[in-house]
Amino acid sequence: MTSCGNEPLFKDGKGCGSCYQIRCVSAGHPACSGVPETVIITDMNYYPVSRFHFDLSGTAFGAMAKDGRNDELRHAGIIDMQFRRVPCQYPGLTVTFHVQHGSNPYYLAILVEYENGDGDVDQGPFSLRITNESGKTLVADQVIPADWEPNEIYSSIIQFD
Repeated sequence: MTSCGNEPLFKDGKGCGSCYQIRCVSAGHPACSGVPETVIITDMNYYPVSRFHFDLSGTAFGAMAKDGRNDELRHAGIIDMQFRRVPCQYPGLTVTFHVQHGSNPYYLAILVEYENGDGDVDQGPFSLRITNESGKTLVADQVIPADWEPNEIYSSIIQFD
């Protein structure tokens, strides 16, 4: 139940993971059930056709259809919808840290998933724990600030003995 969102929804990445309750109504298309569904914003839609634009997955689009008419609705194209921001709910799941493809010992990309509530997480500050080959551990508390920038250097106040 995912969707891309245009800039007012994706918010330059800050809206990634946010949840919206959406519904189409039969006035927009006769296959619409009018029953709301919840979708998660996962990506940016760079070609919006309206002020707020959801580019729904086929599953999410079809879930809003009347019984037996999900294929018809999925192929309807652009339709008017109603939406509102809602808290995310992941019953039985805990916050998960997904190490992204392409990560290696010199590059680490992590996706935070399944956060109840707001769904989207702030981009810092970050604390880092490092362990050297001897097994000694240090923690650089909030060493990377909330307003971090790529290709910047952030020095800590810690050092191994």
